[in-house]
Amino acid sequence: MRNQLRVHAALFLVTVIYAANYSLSKDVMPRYMGPFGIVTLRIVGAVLVFSAIKYFVAPQDKLVGRADNLRAVACGICGIGVNQLLFFSGLNLTSPISASLLQTIAPIIVVIASALLLSERITLPRVLGIAVGAAGAASLILSRNAQAAIYPHATLGNVFILANATVFGLYLVLVQPLMRKYHAFTVLTRVFLVGAFIAVPFGWREALTADYAHFPLYIWLEIGYMVVFLTILAYLLNNWALKYASPALLGVYIYLQPVLAVLIAVGLGKDHLTWGKAGQAGLIFLGVWLVSQRPKAAKVPAVAVAD
Repeated sequence: MRNQLRVHAALFLVTVIYAANYSLSKDVMPRYMGPFGIVTLRIVGAVLVFSAIKYFVAPQDKLVGRADNLRAVACGICGIGVNQLLFFSGLNLTSPISASLLQTIAPIIVVIASALLLSERITLPRVLGIAVGAAGAASLILSRNAQAAIYPHATLGNVFILANATVFGLYLVLVQPLMRKYHAFTVLTRVFLVGAFIAVPFGWREALTADYAHFPLYIWLEIGYMVVFLTILAYLLNNWALKYASPALLGVYIYLQPVLAVLIAVGLGKDHLTWGKAGQAGLIFLGVWLVSQRPKAAKVPAVAVAD
């Protein structure tokens, strides 16, 4: 019972961390730092911390074999480098609510990737769920509303967020065999290192040329939040919780993240919830719920949303 409470606490804290990021990031981008600069700070900070932890908790654990090393490279590209570049580029251009809703497409991508890579069976409800979720995402991406003046490139931003959810869903399928075979910090250190080689060439200039001397205190705190909480703490808690959480429980928190993101965004005055967005959210949620209905004895990779 106590362990269950810890799992719920960990997953809820991760969900709150992710949900708050949609609004807090808008304070930093693009006025104080570009999206690629933020990604660079996040990934470099994570590489340093995870490498140090691995040195103490799993110094002898190493990836072995060509297949596992290539898989780790693919995970670093999809799950860290490309994933984070797409996410912050998209969030920079679109609204917090739209970005949080599109992130929930990741479980649908996991099912499709599982069918293609792991020969997972796709049932009729899942096919229907994919279609309904895709309709909701397409409607959200293509819609124009009263905020068009604030986010004139929202359509492009939404496409980036959808692409981010796609590569992250692929990452979740690719990384599972590594997580089962090696220590979590061995895998995280390697994939973040690969991600650094992808992301840093795009963002080092933004990170180095930012006018840090004129950052207000709250901007420093928000950048620290994105490096320490959003990247390091969230990944640590997620990896611990995924050892004990069921896919059904993870599904609850997938739905909860955009709900909290909407409440935070509206509460901070960063966005507005319209009836149109509510309807699009309903389609996406219905699609994810249908996709989550697994055939008996099927093994589907655990799904968590992460940016």
